[in-house]
Amino acid sequence: MYEHDVIVVGAGGAGLRAAIAADEEGADVALVTKLHPVRSHTGAAEGGINAALRDGDSWDLHAYDTMKGSDYLADAPAVDTFAQMAPEEVIQLEHWGLPFSREEDGRVSQRPFGGMSFPRTTYAGAETGHHLLHTMYEQAVKRGIEVYDEWYVTNLAVTDHDDPEDRECHGCVAYDIKSGEIHGFRANNGVVLATGGLGQAFDHTTNAIANTGDGCAMAYRAGAPMEDMEMIQFHPTTLPSTGVLISEGVRGEGGILYNDDEERFMYEHGYANNAGELASRDVVSRAELTEVNEGRGIEDEYVDLDMRHLGEERILDRLENILHLAEDFEGVDGLDEPMPVKPGQHYAMGGVECDENGETCISGLYAAGETACVSLHGANRLGGNALPELLVFGARAGYHAAGKEMKTAEIGTGPSAKSEDGAVEPPVEPGAIDSSSEDVVADGAAIEPTAVIENAVSNERERIETLLEEDGINHAEVRADVQRTMTQNVNVFREEEAVKNALRDIREARKEYENVAVADPSRTYNTDLIHTIETRNILDVAEAITLGALAREEFRGAHWRAEHQERKDDEWIKHTMLAWSDGTPELYYKPVILEGEEETYEPKERSY
Repeated sequence: MYEHDVIVVGAGGAGLRAAIAADEEGADVALVTKLHPVRSHTGAAEGGINAALRDGDSWDLHAYDTMKGSDYLADAPAVDTFAQMAPEEVIQLEHWGLPFSREEDGRVSQRPFGGMSFPRTTYAGAETGHHLLHTMYEQAVKRGIEVYDEWYVTNLAVTDHDDPEDRECHGCVAYDIKSGEIHGFRANNGVVLATGGLGQAFDHTTNAIANTGDGCAMAYRAGAPMEDMEMIQFHPTTLPSTGVLISEGVRGEGGILYNDDEERFMYEHGYANNAGELASRDVVSRAELTEVNEGRGIEDEYVDLDMRHLGEERILDRLENILHLAEDFEGVDGLDEPMPVKPGQHYAMGGVECDENGETCISGLYAAGETACVSLHGANRLGGNALPELLVFGARAGYHAAGKEMKTAEIGTGPSAKSEDGAVEPPVEPGAIDSSSEDVVADGAAIEPTAVIENAVSNERERIETLLEEDGINHAEVRADVQRTMTQNVNVFREEEAVKNALRDIREARKEYENVAVADPSRTYNTDLIHTIETRNILDVAEAITLGALAREEFRGAHWRAEHQERKDDEWIKHTMLAWSDGTPELYYKPVILEGEEETYEPKERSY
């Protein structure tokens, strides 16, 4: 068994920032990650980091843009905390050596991004995430933070109580990919989940193959609710053949979208008369698909993104890697011709319910980054807000897990407890869910943490041995079925019958998963085993997304419902919550907090 004060699961941007913060507070901290840190998906982030740095800009303007972008489903305490702290995090990165793009006078460059009222997006060419990741990994190495590289955390070690708020997280269980051994990790102070997104629930996604919703699913099964899971962002500019992301920075620099009639449709068809291509992502994605569905798409599939008019010098200076992506994956030279783009799954606004310190309802368990739902993004995330989120709330989770409150004033509230009168019936009857491999272990608070972890390790060894020794179907069949139905039925445009079909498909896939087995008997670098374990997590998050999509009967942000073509503020300014409840998902709600530090955000018509 390995022992540290703070265990951070995942070593992307949020995990690295949490680990650095915990180390700064004197904690013995370790990163446990299934990928080498600089291979984490944060490195694929292209666009930039929003922060109010210039004269004429302010944190409260950034906060307002974020709340408006969220379609008033974000919580004001999280939004205000984020906007206030983003500038100091960007300045810290600059001091650590991140090579920001700069103006001729030496100032860090900032460019416009969708939904922003001020050009506040700092960037490093079109490789901002890559530079961010390397800069913070350097800091982790400098501090001597221990990294358990290629260790896949498969389970949490949590005391078993009926009420999740009485549960305690003492550590986790991890599979050493190099040796095939399974070991426990004890966390004396806390575990921070920072495992990234869940894009592999869809078959057309910008997310890496490793983004399988691991942290969300583990916390969910351990008793931490998931929040607003139906809110999935579809990025408007992905390459049709692969889902590879084309940065919003292209449109921020002046890139133009055209349909097959060579119309600049964002303006000419009235989708965004003021912001045009720089409307928020949900608006642009719906506009593109509407053009395709109404017969104005190119080859009935995509639209064109044109940056030729920007000139070779500007493109090479600020967007060079976009040229390589278009050439490598689509055979297009962006200097001489437009690039084909269409919407693709990109980001999860929902996640594990937590407060502004990353704390969940399970004592000792924290979440940060895309794994978490501190309720910053609500129904739609603005481009350039993801990287500062993982910095601000990664730091707060790390400080808090180390046992020290942040020095800034606390202006938010903790995660809500599920009340009896807050519970509602699921929108459809839940299917049978296999809970034979329990993620919640031990028997009451009197059990020592070591025993809790040892029990979790024993259960996980038994589960993995069963997968390796028995015959059955390959997980890939199950995964493909889930990805196919999610992309087909729970995409940008959602219809009730289609969402119900997806739920039936997912529950049928869950039954099939009971019969999976791993054909590869090897104990080292067994990717088939890893993917089989991941597929269970994909099933859990896909079901949660679909249940939320069926329950929310309105049109808000990224959530479009054919049967409900308006935002219903009187009824739906509330968060969709989902509890595991021993494998029978329980749906309930909690109110959105619109009262901020300096003002109460009043919902208004959202136009760009």
